[in-house]
Amino acid sequence: MIRNIHWIVIGGLMIVTASCKKDLAEINKNPNAAENPQPDYLLTAAQKITADLYWGADNNFNSSLLIIQHWAKIQYTEPDRYIFSNSSFTSLWNTAYAQSITNLNTIIKLPDEKANVNYKSVAIILRSWVFSLLTDAYGNIPYKQAGDIKNSLTPAYDTQKDVYLGLLDELKSASAALTTTGNTITGDVIYGGKTDRWKKFANALRLRIALRIADQEPEKAKQTIAEVLSDAGGLIGSNTETAQFVYSTSPQQNPISAWFDTRDEFRIAKTMLDKLTALNDPRIPVFANKPTDATVTTYVGVPSGLTTSDANNLGLAKTSRPGSYFFAPLSPAVIMSYSEVLFARAEAAARGFTTEDASALYKAAITASLNQYGITDATAISNYLGQTAVQYDATNYKKSIGEQKWIALYGEGLEAFAEWRRLDYPQLTPAVAGVLDKKIPVRLIYPGSEQTLNADNYKAAVTNQGTDNLLTKLWFDKY
Repeated sequence: MIRNIHWIVIGGLMIVTASCKKDLAEINKNPNAAENPQPDYLLTAAQKITADLYWGADNNFNSSLLIIQHWAKIQYTEPDRYIFSNSSFTSLWNTAYAQSITNLNTIIKLPDEKANVNYKSVAIILRSWVFSLLTDAYGNIPYKQAGDIKNSLTPAYDTQKDVYLGLLDELKSASAALTTTGNTITGDVIYGGKTDRWKKFANALRLRIALRIADQEPEKAKQTIAEVLSDAGGLIGSNTETAQFVYSTSPQQNPISAWFDTRDEFRIAKTMLDKLTALNDPRIPVFANKPTDATVTTYVGVPSGLTTSDANNLGLAKTSRPGSYFFAPLSPAVIMSYSEVLFARAEAAARGFTTEDASALYKAAITASLNQYGITDATAISNYLGQTAVQYDATNYKKSIGEQKWIALYGEGLEAFAEWRRLDYPQLTPAVAGVLDKKIPVRLIYPGSEQTLNADNYKAAVTNQGTDNLLTKLWFDKY
């Protein structure tokens, strides 16, 4: 019901990305903007904008899902070969700052009589997720001065370390401020106004970020995880508590669905399908469709990074599209799954940060992922977990967790990309016809607009972090 009420106003609340400083300044006096901003509509808009950003073409299935070899391209294969420019990832940057963060900042700055503490806390939690997406992808980013158009049209970049540490503080405070009685919020598509679940999501984000910094700041990571596990608010504890944005019917459908309505250029990557096949993984029928050519009786993946001509030669009808589940109109954009939380707890235990049972949590994480996709047969799950190739290896937890987490994050390109860089598993082979000298990208390129609109701060960020290209490792990616 909340979703249906608010769809009709989302379009009017999505602030158009500015093309120059003058345009940015004029956002504050946009004649089409609401004179009396309402937190519920702003919240719905921010959630929809960011879910589309995370789940849509530019940042997911036409980039990060290709890099991480969940999907591959059978037409127009340039992105699958790592042919990107400084305009390829503009939408993540511009939309996150000019729309998602701007809407959330508006909620946070509203007077208390218009937006209660729960609205503001939820906005801070969502904004923290958006900032984490940005720093995971680019590294150093505007953080402390971001979204403050009145005072800073050229925000300074903060180091990735400072961004992560700042987000941990913000999430802790926002979670503590949430109340579970009174202070009702509406317009919340993700959790329907259930603030107890927002507490769990905030703690899950803290857990995710703690592991993101674990190789560089192990003591801070350990301290944060201890705080999270002892927090009365708890963590995401079932698939029903997964943080996800559930879409509606056209024109507000899942962006993958909208794309596949008119285009047919993506297939399941051979890397992913080969792994699933080797494990006799019961998620195969969910993750892939059989080819439409009736003479082809098995699933067929496409090698990552073929030239367009070589990919075309495989045949549209003779290769497997991603599973229908992912391009159904109402299919959700998963932001944080129960499975991911269990994998994170397993890793924390494996690192010696906690006394929990890493092996048991690892098995529970795989089970949660299977359940997430409707696989609940106890015998099938037991048989899968019992395979030697699936069993937990305490001597190489990064391999066990990394490979199974890579599978469980299928479809979540940006998060899978971050975890692959951090855990270094699975060990992927670069694109067949890649253009990076047999290397795989390890970050996204800053948008070219930053070189003109925010040149001094852009240059300082590059000096601090390293060359602005696809192969410069970020601070969290230590090994």
